[in-house]
Amino acid sequence: MTWVAWRLQRTEMLIAAGILVALTAILLPSGLDMAHAYSRDQLGSCLAHPTDACGQTVDAFVARFHSTGSLVAWMTLLPGLIGVLLATPFLLDLENGTYRLAWTQSITRGRWIAGKLGLAVATAVAGALALTVLMTWWRAPLVHIDGRMDPSAFDSQGIVVLGYTLFALGLAGAVGSVWRRAAPALVVAYGVYFASRLFVDTWLRQRFVTPVSATVSILRTTAPKVLDNAWIITQWPSDRLGHHVSPPSPRTCPPPTLGGSKGAVRDCLAEHGRGYMHTVFQPASRFWELQGIETALFGGTALLLIAFAAWWAHERTA
Repeated sequence: MTWVAWRLQRTEMLIAAGILVALTAILLPSGLDMAHAYSRDQLGSCLAHPTDACGQTVDAFVARFHSTGSLVAWMTLLPGLIGVLLATPFLLDLENGTYRLAWTQSITRGRWIAGKLGLAVATAVAGALALTVLMTWWRAPLVHIDGRMDPSAFDSQGIVVLGYTLFALGLAGAVGSVWRRAAPALVVAYGVYFASRLFVDTWLRQRFVTPVSATVSILRTTAPKVLDNAWIITQWPSDRLGHHVSPPSPRTCPPPTLGGSKGAVRDCLAEHGRGYMHTVFQPASRFWELQGIETALFGGTALLLIAFAAWWAHERTA
């Protein structure tokens, strides 16, 4: 049964492997180049002992690889693509009725379903792990600079990729087992996957754990340690108590573009009670806590959807 299931699944497995190979071919040259530039410019020492010259070097490094990083951010959609792809053989068997041949042999319904879905889940886990390792390696220099809390970095590291992939697989399996039409089910499943990811990224994730707030004087030459590599949710000009204030007019405190120096602007803002910035954020120390919550959310939902697909195929399929 396992050999037959692999034969029926191998096309989708090879396509998933091809996606990972193509992604590796794209990221490997730029990843090696970025790692070499990070080492050559001694950015590790710069980050440990920041100076004005080091700041310019770091800014130049980030600007150099910004466009590639923006492109790689879209790669967080790949777990969903891999997940729905691996559900295809199961859905095609249900649509075409070829499952009846297996059920008339010595294979029971339960064993057939377990073999089909079990192999898809195992392949999805392997693909998610490979994707996570690749993305983590590529982003390593940028993580040293900006941390892992930014959504584009958070979505491609840790353990959430596994949850995303299984969630897409479960969605496709659940929708397709009821609908019995593979192509439309895959499209709908991926659409729901995309909408769910967008909802979590833009609204829900920041509410998993109550964010932290801090009011910081803009007269400080360096940001407080608690803001290092943090995920800044929102911030606004404030007084020292964190109350929102409107900035003074340019005539009162001329910005540098109108002849004022940065130091003079800071002093003027402080004089008018507006020398603070109130920041709402998730600190970098919560990375694994948020990863665990999000993985449990997507992974737990995936297990329910996969169980539903198995039950429906077993009980409601003639």
